[in-house]
Amino acid sequence: MRYFAALLVLLLGLASAARAADPVVGLWKTQEDDGAFAHVEFAPCGDRLCGTIVRTFNAEGEYRSENIGRRLVWDMRPAGEGKYEGGRIWQPSTDRIFKSKMTLSGDILKVAGCVAGGLICKKQTWTRLR
Repeated sequence: MRYFAALLVLLLGLASAARAADPVVGLWKTQEDDGAFAHVEFAPCGDRLCGTIVRTFNAEGEYRSENIGRRLVWDMRPAGEGKYEGGRIWQPSTDRIFKSKMTLSGDILKVAGCVAGGLICKKQTWTRLR
């Protein structure tokens, strides 16, 4: 029984390390929307990936938005070949939530918020900061 418990702990640890090493994990700069942009930190959240607003900027520079600390993207899961699906994204300028998908290519992350079953999507290009 101890052997099984130790093996289970080891396997869960390896699974957590694999999620933490996901290529989308890190800091990203969003595309400007309604005169502002943000830095979003992607990290594991349970068995999925989430992006949280950590800094906000407008034409005057960095400012302290009430959105800092809010999740912008959540429930994203890797789908292979740099694709992510099954998530949700919140658009602060309209306070609306959309189904979301992403595609990662190097330091470029294409993020889409979609309606109509994914037929109509608004897309942004985010760039990796670190």
